[in-house]
Amino acid sequence: MLPRPFAVLFALALAGATAVAISLLPARATLQLTVPRPAPSSAGPAPAALLGRSTYVRFVDTAAEPGFDLPADARRSGVRWYALGHLVAGPDGCTSRWAGRLDFGHDPVAKRIGGLRAVGADAGLIFGGPDGGEPAATCTRPGALAAAYRRVVGAFDADYIDFDLRTDSADPRAEVSEAQDHGAQDRRATTVRRARAIRAMQRERRLRVSFTLPLRPHGLAERDLDVLRLTREAGADVGAVNLLAELEPRSAPEGRMQRVAAALHAARTQLAEVYDLNDPEHAWRRLALTCVLRDADDLSKTDAGKLAAFADRYGLAWLSVRGADPEPDAARILRRPHA
Repeated sequence: MLPRPFAVLFALALAGATAVAISLLPARATLQLTVPRPAPSSAGPAPAALLGRSTYVRFVDTAAEPGFDLPADARRSGVRWYALGHLVAGPDGCTSRWAGRLDFGHDPVAKRIGGLRAVGADAGLIFGGPDGGEPAATCTRPGALAAAYRRVVGAFDADYIDFDLRTDSADPRAEVSEAQDHGAQDRRATTVRRARAIRAMQRERRLRVSFTLPLRPHGLAERDLDVLRLTREAGADVGAVNLLAELEPRSAPEGRMQRVAAALHAARTQLAEVYDLNDPEHAWRRLALTCVLRDADDLSKTDAGKLAAFADRYGLAWLSVRGADPEPDAARILRRPHA
């Protein structure tokens, strides 16, 4: 694992031939929340990877920032894509709640998605994360799991969702062999349930999906690669992998950004194998980078320029930041349009 929190790189790529789908709120659902979506001419942009150009995605922790005004921020900053987290399993294991506490229909930030779309931007929803389990781990009835996802996706008319799978990932301090990994079977069952639910939704209407996974010095952990393989074999279309990269502090030995780049190159090679790509270079568009910052000083203007240049050169799906907010000048560099 890279030494300190760093925002992970990136991804949702290529809306492929498998065109992704999303389902409407079931008639039996009790929540009467439907977030309006503008006509196609004024609709917000899709995540960059699916647009064919990189972009900046702003992450919003809705539980930590209940007063965050999506439309106002979009007008002020020019950001056109947001990722809202974290939707985790509620007490019954199958419902989804923001940070495990607030019903998905009563979150003040998410309720502003309609206003966000009215100004030409949009938002995706993040299932799973540090606040609790992703519903696939707790909702063991396949039909109930798909219905749980549908209720949330349909309520917000979302066409992009992300699954933050850090809690499914290996111990950051060491790799564990399958023989020693007593949770391997449960994790496999969770992966298959999730994949089948995603496949069911994607058969119903367009739904773009990404997975968020931790970036390590050697790329992706083997068990995370297994999750991607199993998900693909089950027929779900995961367009991009968003890599959470821990950024070393500026006091670290020289070369910290080069070490991030090396880890990304390793992940690119791994993804090319997972997706059977003839040209490994095509895997770049399936990668997104999210830098996790412990302190705003962890990302200087120079660092931000290097990240933006890397995204431009290799065509990453998107850049994002979590943790501490970067300094305004660094944030402006990350937000600028990428090639």
